[in-house]
Amino acid sequence: MTKNDILRRIRYIFNISDDNMIKIFGLANLNVNRAQISDWLKKDEDSTFVQIEDIELASFLNGFINMKRGKREGEQPKPENRLNNNIIMNKLKIALSLQSDEVLALINNSEFNMSSHELSAFFRKKGHRHYRECQNQVLRYFLTGLQDKHRGSETEV
Repeated sequence: MTKNDILRRIRYIFNISDDNMIKIFGLANLNVNRAQISDWLKKDEDSTFVQIEDIELASFLNGFINMKRGKREGEQPKPENRLNNNIIMNKLKIALSLQSDEVLALINNSEFNMSSHELSAFFRKKGHRHYRECQNQVLRYFLTGLQDKHRGSETEV
């Protein structure tokens, strides 16, 4: 999954308008305009498609956390320069106030099965002996579970 795919899926799942996308980026102290958002959301084949940078998606996810949970006191977290699926899933888990068993239920919503021990490995610090990289397939199942929960099982057109 590309970072643009993830941004598109989050926008679709939560039915976020362009104006709200701009506000979410603003909550993480990143000013973007409608044209940038439009270029990020275009299909990869489009000639005006622009790849979103990791730091921009991290800013969006930080803003999404701030929107859903409120800004925390003190200094705001700095957006990561390099994102991976583990960080993305963790930020969504925080934003939506999900417990591990709820994340597991979303992932296991399909025919895919994962244990709580496998899931906890995704939320460990890199370098921990039980740390495991979250594969695109797992993130895709998580996003599909969120979509089913928030939009029903309708398919995207």
